[in-house]
Amino acid sequence: MSSQIAIRIPEILAQQLEELVASGRFDTKADAVRAALEALVDAERRADVGRRIVEGYRKVPQDDVDVAAAAEAASRSIDEEPW
Repeated sequence: MSSQIAIRIPEILAQQLEELVASGRFDTKADAVRAALEALVDAERRADVGRRIVEGYRKVPQDDVDVAAAAEAASRSIDEEPW
């Protein structure tokens, strides 16, 4: 299922959208707008995850034991690489 929306955009943005389609980067203006919205939603989701991680560390900060354990795990992981 999909929803149709109508928006107004500045003329310069409309021209740039046309150029994206004309260049072959997107098949249609709708495809370009859809890709932009998907990228925006993904960026916002990632930013939200980042904010939640920061909030978690502010509520329960790492101590020296946590940092040492993470450093040791990272070191072991690197040592196990076949390079």
